[in-house]
Amino acid sequence: MHEIAIARQILEIALKRAEQVGAKKILAVRAKIGEFTAVVPESLRFCFDAVTAGTIAEGATLDIEEIPLAAECAVCRKPFVPDKVRFSCPECGGREVEITSGRELDVESMEVE
Repeated sequence: MHEIAIARQILEIALKRAEQVGAKKILAVRAKIGEFTAVVPESLRFCFDAVTAGTIAEGATLDIEEIPLAAECAVCRKPFVPDKVRFSCPECGGREVEITSGRELDVESMEVE
C-alpha cells in the first residue's frame, strides 16, 4: 500500500506551506491524482486521516480530483483513451504511445485558517 507514503508527502507539503503563510489550521487539501498512478482515493483519504492526527491538519479533508488516463499515438498523433491491458493506437495499431494525462500526483491548493 503506497498510499501511506503518498499521504505523508501530501501532509509534509501542506505543513510546509502552512508554516510559510502563518496558518494555524489546515482545513482542506486539494489534490489531482491520475488514474495511471494506481492510487486508490478512499485508501489515500484513510491514510491522510491517520497521518494528520496530532498535527494542525487533523480533521482536514483531502479533496481528490481524479484525472483519467489519456494517450496520444506517436505514429499517427491521434489522441485516445488506452485500454487498461493494451496500449496500442485504435486508429493505426501503433504501439509507440505517449501518456498525455493520468500520471498526475499534485497538491493543487489548500484551505487554511
